[in-house]
Amino acid sequence: MSQILSNFGKIEASSLGRVAVLLGGQSAEREVSLMSGHGVLLALRTRGVDAHAFDPAERDLGDLKREGFARCFIALHGRYGEDGTVQGALELLGIPYTGAGVMASSIAMDKVMTKRVWSAEGLPTPRYVCLAPDQQTHQQVLAVPDELGLPLIVKPPREGSSIGVTKVKGYSQMQDAVRLSASYDPDVLCEEFIEGEEVTCPVLGRGAGARALPVIRINAPDGAYDYQNKYFTDTVQYQCPSGLPAAEEREIQRLVLASYRTLDCRGWGRADLMIRASDRKPFLLEMNTSPGMTGHSLVPMSARAAGISYEDLCVGVLALATLDYKPKAST
Repeated sequence: MSQILSNFGKIEASSLGRVAVLLGGQSAEREVSLMSGHGVLLALRTRGVDAHAFDPAERDLGDLKREGFARCFIALHGRYGEDGTVQGALELLGIPYTGAGVMASSIAMDKVMTKRVWSAEGLPTPRYVCLAPDQQTHQQVLAVPDELGLPLIVKPPREGSSIGVTKVKGYSQMQDAVRLSASYDPDVLCEEFIEGEEVTCPVLGRGAGARALPVIRINAPDGAYDYQNKYFTDTVQYQCPSGLPAAEEREIQRLVLASYRTLDCRGWGRADLMIRASDRKPFLLEMNTSPGMTGHSLVPMSARAAGISYEDLCVGVLALATLDYKPKAST
């Protein structure tokens, strides 16, 4: 951690070149992305970076090349921004970008694929059932609680910010929950509910050099850590330092680093987990490869506890921008 702290805050703005902050986009998380992006834009400019807002929903990505942008800070969330699509476009343009590469972004955006990878590596994640469009009959939907128990969580596997998520407490709620989820994603993820505490833990860096930041404990009213409470109210309580026993915090950080490296994430990310109350076992829920940077966001909160300001965090993440494949020299 000390090496990350020493590097963040010692980066010359002039070395970063002309920077595009990608914000907005076309996903259901556009509103949050705009808030994240404008926060990042102001922070970079405060540190003297030549940063400019760029909304891919309103402009051709080819303008990035034509206008001489040297790197991109991806503040997009959800589809077309966090799922490998814009990362692939930037690879073709040869413009380094923040966060995970094409494959890691694509896998992490899909919660079912993420679970499959984690499970193959022996990393704990809640049991689940995935319902494809042809598996959402009334009979098949009602069979899910028999397998996973109640309550359970129903959510779109390729959305974020708790959009389309329902905590199902009884059989009678299943069909409506599946219908809501399917309105955002044709596939529906039904997940075992882990009774306990919700925590999150960011990561900075890549590979062996990646380091976990302090864990944040989340206390939402009635456990409703939903879209509204995440971004537009002050009713959620966050504990950072978490107040967890030191050994428990270290184990969560170890698990998060393993999950991050397993997906081959880079630059930065944030894993969300549940700690089961009955035995204090942590379970991985998902990996965010383009975390929020709003006034309510969690990575800045954790970074601040580690001694990294919001501005230094933005500049430091930007300095880690890279490509999966370096462009070949022209002949």
